[in-house]
Amino acid sequence: MVKNRKLLNEELGRKTVDEFKASEKLPIVVVLDNVRSLNNVGSVFRTSDAFLVGKIYLCGITGTPPHPEIHRSALGAEYSVEWEYIEKTINAVHLLKENGYKIISIEQAEKSVFLNDFVPPKDTRFALVFGNEVKGVAQDVVDFSDECIEIPQLGTKHSFNISVSAGIVLWDFFCKLNR
Repeated sequence: MVKNRKLLNEELGRKTVDEFKASEKLPIVVVLDNVRSLNNVGSVFRTSDAFLVGKIYLCGITGTPPHPEIHRSALGAEYSVEWEYIEKTINAVHLLKENGYKIISIEQAEKSVFLNDFVPPKDTRFALVFGNEVKGVAQDVVDFSDECIEIPQLGTKHSFNISVSAGIVLWDFFCKLNR
C-alpha cells in the first residue's frame, strides 16, 4: 500500500491575492443572472479563483460581497477575483459583447450544444452566463447569446446546482484552452 502524506496549505504553492491579481487570466468572465443563494455565489468565486477567471458580473438579485454567507463558501476568493454588480443581466451581456466577448449561456435550449462537444474557438474571449437556481438564464439573455451550452445529464433531475454547473463548465474550458 502506498502511503501518501497530505500536503499542508503552505506546501501548495498558491498565489497571494496580489500575485493572483497580477497574473494572466483565462479569457473568461462569469455572469451570474439572478442567483439567489449566497453560498452558490461564494462557491462560484472560489471556483473562479481556482481557474484564473478574469471577472465575475453579479446581476439582479445576486448577492454581492462583503457578506458573511458569501465569505463562508468563497473562503476569501471574493478578495482575489475582480467583480462588478450590474443590475440588469441583459445590460451586462450587451456591454460584454460590445467589448468583444462571445456570450454563452449555460442553459438547456432548443439549439444548445453539449459541453463535451463544444470546442472553444482560439483567440476568443468568453462570457459564461449561469442562471437562477429555479428559472435558469433569463430568456432575453438566452436570445441575445451567441450560443447555449448544455451539460449532458442522464438521471431524473432536470439540472445541476449552479455552483456545480460553474465548476464543471470552468474545468472543461480550463482543459480545452490548454492552460
